Amino acid sequence: MKKKSVLLLILVVIIAVILNCVAFIGFDISGFKYGGVFDENQGIRKGIDLAGGSVITFEANAANPTEEQMDIVEGIFNTRLTGAGYTEARISRDNGGQITVEIPAVTNTDEAASLLGSTAKLTFRDADGNIVLDGATDIKNAEYQYGQATDTASAAEAYVLVTLKPEAVAKFANATRQAAARMAEGKNYIAIYMDEQMISAPSVQSEINAESCIINGGFTPETAQTLANQIKSGQLPFDLSVITKETIGAELGSDALPTSMLAAGIGVLLIMLFMIALYRISGLMASIATAIYVGLIALVLGLMRVNLSLSGIAGIITSLGMAVDANVIIFERMKEELNLGKTIKASVEAGFNKAFSAILDSNVTTIITCVVLYLSGIGTIRGFAVTLGLGVVISMFTAIVVTKFLLKQLVNLNLKNRKLYGAKN
Repeated sequence: MKKKSVLLLILVVIIAVILNCVAFIGFDISGFKYGGVFDENQGIRKGIDLAGGSVITFEANAANPTEEQMDIVEGIFNTRLTGAGYTEARISRDNGGQITVEIPAVTNTDEAASLLGSTAKLTFRDADGNIVLDGATDIKNAEYQYGQATDTASAAEAYVLVTLKPEAVAKFANATRQAAARMAEGKNYIAIYMDEQMISAPSVQSEINAESCIINGGFTPETAQTLANQIKSGQLPFDLSVITKETIGAELGSDALPTSMLAAGIGVLLIMLFMIALYRISGLMASIATAIYVGLIALVLGLMRVNLSLSGIAGIITSLGMAVDANVIIFERMKEELNLGKTIKASVEAGFNKAFSAILDSNVTTIITCVVLYLSGIGTIRGFAVTLGLGVVISMFTAIVVTKFLLKQLVNLNLKNRKLYGAKN
């Protein structure tokens, strides 16, 4: 048993080393190559404050565009930026129908302008991907409403009322009749696509042979309004002209990222030393788990090609603090049990069992906060939410699963000195 536990402990340390090497240095195995978290082509993307980027200002080719029309334009930009992976992009609006977009790590302003300024293409498609309606030629209007969506509805709800042009009624009737007939296959829906990205897939219960139809089912007023704006965007009454476009340098200097990473590395090292000094051998196990956390978060961020700004780095460091906090709670519970005279094995089990609910509650509430920030925040806030959310999930795994596994192997070694676990005697 002792030999097996020693081998497992050594194996975990080796895994931690390999994981960090893969995450930060990369690998090339059988033609599959990954350049590491800082690789320009495969790793993270730097935010505009770290790497500079493109700043483009558009202007509506219309006199006095309404706020609703500009909301639609901003919604299209957000959809396209998110689809391209630019979660750190910033959008701001000015008077006179102007809208400015800052896109990090994109120095080709012509490419960025093309991405954002092209006419939105809205289509309605059946389950097989066949286009049944074109937003520009077949949709007359779409608007958010609140009330009883149908005569049989028992309560008021948010829904979207779509109005078709007369010549599109027959096409839509045929499409909905065929979709309703596929209910047994689970393919009774008409999907709505914006620029080849599906934004909604409402189900069809029966043929719709009228100039208007209702899309309902679990909408909030905000999501219903967003969908209505997206549907209307297929027939915007004006084009957008690029009035300025420029490439800017990093606001914080080209060495901002390595400097921040060095500071983070020093912080991690100090945390490890603190844990070892305070909790002895338990702190050493927590330090190994922290090393695995660092490797995992770097690997995930690199593979996901997250746009990383200083706010994103702050999210990572915050999640690391939560991982350490979880270990502190566990180890303090262990010390309490040890000081009451319980065995080391019983103290380890009790420490994790008593701390688990507190750790779970704090991490779940943090994840909920991250979701809210991501859904309602601007670019930099979304970047913080993404890295913090990913970090919290990974830190829960390392703090609870990895640390517990390591401590169980230590227990199997039958170390008799209770002070090694932080006990007073």
